[in-house]
Amino acid sequence: MTKAEKKALIEALTDKFTNSKFFYITDFGSMSVADMNDFRRKCFEKGIEYKAAKNSLIQKALEAVDSEAYKGLFDTLKGHSGIMFAEDAKVPGVLLKEFRKTNEKPLLKSAYIDSDIFLGDESIDMLSKLKSKQDLLGEIVTLLQSPMANLLGQLQSGGNTIHALLQSLEERQADAPEA
Repeated sequence: MTKAEKKALIEALTDKFTNSKFFYITDFGSMSVADMNDFRRKCFEKGIEYKAAKNSLIQKALEAVDSEAYKGLFDTLKGHSGIMFAEDAKVPGVLLKEFRKTNEKPLLKSAYIDSDIFLGDESIDMLSKLKSKQDLLGEIVTLLQSPMANLLGQLQSGGNTIHALLQSLEERQADAPEA
């Protein structure tokens, strides 16, 4: 790889890291070509961009963006590294967990999720259970609506009770003999 090609790759990675809130760094070493092609196809189907790159180039791109924010990732940049870029933090974790049911690799080296760093393959379970922003907003809306729905339900049932009571009193008065 020439210096110009390395520089272009670093710039492309820097741009991706700048515009991505979520990315996973994986170890794909010793994967067969067939397994790698299968994994890349599944990434594409899920809307995940997967890039393999040299560790030194990944580190230079991360340093160009913010060396302090990504400092915890640098120790994981050993061996063969691939980067999964996604719009949703949960999707790569779910894909890795699903793919690993039938394959030993890729292993999760680290993940960067909205300024938090997760290290090691044991983080896959937790990352695959993350809730998306839309899920969390939906839960908040449901929680906010719940007390109002209960209040409206009680008012409506109370209104029916009062109506029935008034109707019963009215019927009694109509049936009562006049004195």
